[in-house]
Amino acid sequence: MRAFKSLLIAITLAAAGAPASFASDYTKGVVKKVDAKSGKVTIIHEELVNLEMPAMTMVFHTADDSMVERMKVGETIEFVADRVNGKLTVTDLK
Repeated sequence: MRAFKSLLIAITLAAAGAPASFASDYTKGVVKKVDAKSGKVTIIHEELVNLEMPAMTMVFHTADDSMVERMKVGETIEFVADRVNGKLTVTDLK
């Protein structure tokens, strides 16, 4: 019974910390160019920790067309990027 309680406490603490780890996946950037036709956006971004990339300017695909429509040149954004089918892709956008 004691081991079960310890396990339950550990799971609860891990779950409580989960939202904080998701929040750290967001990266700040500034939209430099939007190409709605091709579904690509150029972003001047901070370090992408999950991709082990330093801060730079690069072109990303977007997970869906609605993301491209929401981005405006010069706008500061927070986004999540990952490799999807081998392409750098914006997968989430605040």
